[in-house]
Amino acid sequence: MNRNQTHRSRRWILKSLHLLGLFLIMAVICIPGLWIVLNSFRPTVEIMAKPPVWTPTFTLDHYRAMFGGAGEGGVPVFQYFRNSLIVSVASTVIAILIGMGGGYAFARYRFRFKNGYFVGLMLFRAVPGVALSLPLFIVFALVGLIDTHIGLILVYVAMNVPFTIWLTDGFFRQIPKEFHEAAEIDGCTRWQAFWKVEFPVARSGVAAAAIFAFLTSWNEFALASQLTRSVGSKTMPVGLLDFTAEFTINWGGMCALAVLMILPALILTFLVQKHLIAGLTFGGVKG
Repeated sequence: MNRNQTHRSRRWILKSLHLLGLFLIMAVICIPGLWIVLNSFRPTVEIMAKPPVWTPTFTLDHYRAMFGGAGEGGVPVFQYFRNSLIVSVASTVIAILIGMGGGYAFARYRFRFKNGYFVGLMLFRAVPGVALSLPLFIVFALVGLIDTHIGLILVYVAMNVPFTIWLTDGFFRQIPKEFHEAAEIDGCTRWQAFWKVEFPVARSGVAAAAIFAFLTSWNEFALASQLTRSVGSKTMPVGLLDFTAEFTINWGGMCALAVLMILPALILTFLVQKHLIAGLTFGGVKG
């Protein structure tokens, strides 16, 4: 009994330490976000106070000012939100369609220089976006795509396609070929076998790729700040610059807009989180 009790006590201690470690790691990850939310409700005096004020006075002045209240001009939040939504959704849909087709082709077909193409796509994705800002600006200025939604959509599609191809390729490789072969024997065309049999199995991978592509487009700042100029095309990350002046920064207003940026991403993640569990083909094919 003593030995069993000692074993149980040791397991309880190890589990407690494991949970404590996870809690500390999550605290470190979440504290910056929580601090942004807190600062969006604090007066400017408390935000700039040194040492920090740990018992803040809550106020909605930053949100009222951002939407044009409190005697200030405000920030065109709804226009920035609309621009971000258009660019992010359009680029995500296009990138997923291209990436899903490319991933399926790499997973199912053999063709010349297949590995070379795949490595080339991954190397292209490894190039920092900032390094591409100048050549993209020059090319887009020549073809008239500066300060347009189409220009940003094309850039974000090019950024997201390599990753979506890589991710969907991995999921399609996990689906046994017997799935589509059995569907074709039952009378399905190759296209029908894909949509009715293989795609439903791999949709968790497609959902994960879509979330990544959307969040990448939604949060991207460096390229958007170079390729947009007017209110009609600026996205929300670029809109944060509206709170900066020559000698001052409106930290409270910037934090308030950052909170509005975070909310759609959180909502989307919670809505599709069940699709991120990849129990794809376990027990699907039996000998």
